[in-house]
Amino acid sequence: MGDVAVMVMVVVVVLACGLGVQGSESDHRYKEGDRVPLYANKVGPFRNPSETYRFYDLPFCVPEHVADKKEALGEILNGDRLVDAPYELNFREDKQSKSVCKKTLSKEDVRKLRDAVSKDYYFQMYYDDLPFWGFLGKVEKEKLDPSEYKYLLFKHIHFDIFYNDDRVIELNIQTDPNLAIDITEDKEVDVEFSYSVAWRKTDIPFEKRMEKYSKSSSMPQHLEIHWFSIINSCVTVLLLTGFLATILMRVLKNDFIKPRGDGWKYIHGDVFRFPQNKSLFSAVIGSGTQLLALAIFIFLLALVGVFYPYNRGALFTALVVIYALTSGIAGYTATSFYLQLEGTNWVGNLLLTGLLFCGPLFLTFCFLNTVAIVYSATAALPFGTILVIILIWALVTAPLLVLGGVAGKTAKRIPSSMPHDKVSQGNPSVAVV
Repeated sequence: MGDVAVMVMVVVVVLACGLGVQGSESDHRYKEGDRVPLYANKVGPFRNPSETYRFYDLPFCVPEHVADKKEALGEILNGDRLVDAPYELNFREDKQSKSVCKKTLSKEDVRKLRDAVSKDYYFQMYYDDLPFWGFLGKVEKEKLDPSEYKYLLFKHIHFDIFYNDDRVIELNIQTDPNLAIDITEDKEVDVEFSYSVAWRKTDIPFEKRMEKYSKSSSMPQHLEIHWFSIINSCVTVLLLTGFLATILMRVLKNDFIKPRGDGWKYIHGDVFRFPQNKSLFSAVIGSGTQLLALAIFIFLLALVGVFYPYNRGALFTALVVIYALTSGIAGYTATSFYLQLEGTNWVGNLLLTGLLFCGPLFLTFCFLNTVAIVYSATAALPFGTILVIILIWALVTAPLLVLGGVAGKTAKRIPSSMPHDKVSQGNPSVAVV
C-alpha cells in the first residue's frame, strides 16, 4: 500500500505542475499587429449561471470559418464550448466602428433574441485567456404594463484593452444603449453589427493581471452571501445535533443506568459481536476514506495556487484524476476492515466499494445529461468525453481498486487469539470477557 501512496503523491505533484500552466496558443507575448486569440464561449440567463448554451445558438454574426478550440477534459466538464469569435482584436490596433456583418433577422430570430433579452442573457468570451462578459440587450420598463415594455438589442461593442509592453493585461467592454435596435415586434429587422477597439498602456505587471478576478469574488455583497450561507448551515447542524442528542438520551436512558451495578453482565455479549451488513459497512468506510483523501489533495492543490480564478477546467480535471488515483486507498481500507470483521467474500465487498459512489453518481449523470441534451445546453457531455471517463474508470480506477484490495488482504490478518469461532455467532453466553 505504501507504493500506491507514493505513486499517488508523485502523480498529484505532476498534476499540480501541469494545472498551474495557463493554456494558450502562445507564451502571451505579441508584436504590434499580431493576432491575439479570442474565443466565444457560451450564453445564458444571468440569474441562472448553470443554464448555458453555445454562443452561435443565437443568430449572431458567424465567421466564414468557425473552428472549435480543442479543450481539456475539465473544460468540457465545466460546460465550456469555445469557438472562434467574430471580432478581430489584433495587438495594439485601434479600430473605429468596424463592421462585423449585415444581416436580416427573421421573425423567428427576433423572437429568440427578444426572449434572451427578457431573461437578461449574457455572453462570455476569452481574450488571451482573460474572461469577460457582456449583456445582449436591455428591457426598457418605462411603463408598468409588461405588454408595453421595449426590448433593445445591442449592436455595437466597444473594447478597452490594456497592455504592458508586449503583453495583454486587462480587457473591458462597453455597450452603447444609443446604438441598439428595437426588437419588440415580431417582424424582420435589418441590422449591422459593429465594434470598436481602443488600446491603453498600463503599469500592471503580467503576473498580477488575474488579481482583478480574485478581488471580484471578495466584494462586500459576495462576502455577505457567503457568511449568510455559513451561519445558516451552522444553525441547521446545531439544531439537528440537538434533536438527535435528545432522542438518543431518551432511548438510551435505561442503558446508561444498568451498567452502574453489574454492568458487565449486560454488555459482555456485545463486545465481540460483529455489526450487521458488514460488507456495506466496510464499503462505506472505504469510499469515505477515498473521498477524504480526495478532499485533502484538492485543498493542497488550492493552497499552492493551482485553482486560481477562471482557470478553465482545472478543478474538474483534478477531481477526475485524483479520484481515479486514490481508488487504491478505498480498496485497501475496505478490504482490510472487512477481513477484520471476518468477512469471507472480499471480492464482492471490493465490487460494492467500487460501485457505492460511482453507481449513484452515474445514474444521476445519465438523468442530468439527458435533460441537457434535450435542451441543447453546454452541460451535455459529448460521447467522446463520456467514453474517456469510462476508460479512466476501467483502466485506472478499477485496477488500482483491485490492487488496493489485494494489498489490504495481504497486510491484514485476523488475530488467531480472537475467539471468532463462537463470538461471531452473537451468543452472549459463550463470549469471552
